[in-house]
Amino acid sequence: MKQCIENPDDVDWLGFWAEKLSTKVDKDWDKAAPGFYKRTRKDDYQNALFDKLILDEDDVVLDVGCGEGSVTIPIAKRVKKVIGVDSSPKMLEYLEKRANENNITNIETILKPIEEISYDEIGDVDVVVCSRSLNGIIPIDEVLLELDKIANKYVFITIFGPENKKIEKDFDKEIGIKTEDFADYNYFFNILFNLGIYANIERFDLNNYREYESIDDAVDNGKFRLDLYSDEEKELLKKYLERILTYDEETGKYYNVKDKADWIMVWWKKR
Repeated sequence: MKQCIENPDDVDWLGFWAEKLSTKVDKDWDKAAPGFYKRTRKDDYQNALFDKLILDEDDVVLDVGCGEGSVTIPIAKRVKKVIGVDSSPKMLEYLEKRANENNITNIETILKPIEEISYDEIGDVDVVVCSRSLNGIIPIDEVLLELDKIANKYVFITIFGPENKKIEKDFDKEIGIKTEDFADYNYFFNILFNLGIYANIERFDLNNYREYESIDDAVDNGKFRLDLYSDEEKELLKKYLERILTYDEETGKYYNVKDKADWIMVWWKKR
């Protein structure tokens, strides 16, 4: 017999979110940092993100999950100061290197897990940006309330869209393993609603598919969780990519039209 919920507000969105993440395996971000640092090409995602961010030159911005600085550096060029928070020492090391290469001196970094960010430590900032950093956070309600408290003007968050990691999911299904799962963005929206935060939602219109120099490049720099695969599964992955990727003689690169990012922006203006 199906259970009937009379009031939509009674749906346990937090419980659904946590259940989706119950089998999540944390990534070794220190190990991943060099690969992120090497990806210097400005992509479709960054263009879409910076088209939406509302930033003034006098703003102080909190960049949550800043990583090696692919978003932090462009923000720093447009505002007074950026505070970058990340849990990976290696990521912050590469961020500092990237800042030095760009002669940027208005970035402060804090080594801390996202779950431990607090208003008491950060204080007031103008804008909070969480670029691709909140999908795997389990105490999501606590984090969102703290970020909302920190921001004086705007909060901008990007999370996975429904078509993200398409070829990765297809490969996991092909070899019979469970795909790393995340809660859908509608969970996120409803959690915010139940917290009294009434957000706007937009889906980025991303057209560019990823391109690779070689099959090995696709293995190393795709969005596959290589740390979760056995040696045998990595060999199967290579054969899978050889089968599904197309070689473009004009560009000399490999691609698949399904291999592109899908991101949702969730944002709100502080009252």
